[in-house]
Amino acid sequence: MRQKRNIIIASISAVVIIAAAIILMVSGVTASGTSNEITVDSGDGSIIVADKLQEKGLIRGRTLFRVVAKIKGRDDRWYPGTYKIPGNSSFLKICDIMSKPAGDIRVTFPEGIQVREMGTLLEEAGVCKRSEFINACKTHKFDYEFLKDVPAAKRIDGLEGYLFPDTYYFTKNEDVDEVITTMLDHFEQEVYTKDILAKVSKSKYTLDQVIILASMVESEAATTEDRKTVAGVFMNRLSHPDKFPKLESCVTVEYAKGIKKDIISLADTKYNSPYNTYKYAGLPYGPICCPSMESISAVLNPTRSNYYYFQSDSSGRLHFAKTWQEHSKIQKQLQSNWKTKKTRKVK
Repeated sequence: MRQKRNIIIASISAVVIIAAAIILMVSGVTASGTSNEITVDSGDGSIIVADKLQEKGLIRGRTLFRVVAKIKGRDDRWYPGTYKIPGNSSFLKICDIMSKPAGDIRVTFPEGIQVREMGTLLEEAGVCKRSEFINACKTHKFDYEFLKDVPAAKRIDGLEGYLFPDTYYFTKNEDVDEVITTMLDHFEQEVYTKDILAKVSKSKYTLDQVIILASMVESEAATTEDRKTVAGVFMNRLSHPDKFPKLESCVTVEYAKGIKKDIISLADTKYNSPYNTYKYAGLPYGPICCPSMESISAVLNPTRSNYYYFQSDSSGRLHFAKTWQEHSKIQKQLQSNWKTKKTRKVK
């Protein structure tokens, strides 16, 4: 009887261990939610790779990682090169990322970059054609939950806002869908998390609206403090459509026209585009850049104030106002000696 009981206990324990192993394979044991790079040298085996991952703070369970690597067929077959590993990656995800030769072309996309600018950098680096990249962002299908209700095909540059700005490693003439998938995977790891989704659900906005607002904040403000205050200004205006039917954000006009300029003209504000928040009420039709995590966080945790206006000075510092009269006075002071630079087309 005791022997039978021991067999049952042993069987249950085995099932629990197997179940735990499967869960860990899927979820991973991460030491940090921060992305990092790992360089695999020629001849590195699973023991060394696991050690490097742990040293970079990407995993905690080295032994279990080696077990998962063996199951995935990696074992001691690792390609040399530098890999970008998103934070909170599961063991399976890490093995998938490192299952192909690492790209040797390093491309850095700064926070606030636009898709069309990404395409230029990719073409200059020899990764893919700019036109093919932009076309794929608008017309190709990518199976991600966070893109389910995003009308990419109807937006100026399709996946604008969802290609996470960071440093990536690509290969020469890489498949354009692979390039985009790499960046969408990074967005999923960094933004589409339980913590952020919980904050989104407590707000008045959808995730897409949060990304749109964050892209505007990114384009308008440079400091953490200003970003949070600008987010609060936009929300104040959105909350009082009777008094402030339009957001009147200059950066949305610039994006719609595909330009950059210091001071937009009256004619610019009349440009007919669903992105133009001088002409149309509410948010622009889509994101106007690929925002940073800081701008996304600013939208989810804005500074509460009674400000409804802001104006930047020649150094980029923002000046906030509660009334139109106060705002108008600030504008006259700041813009009196401004010299409008030549309009630059975004490429």
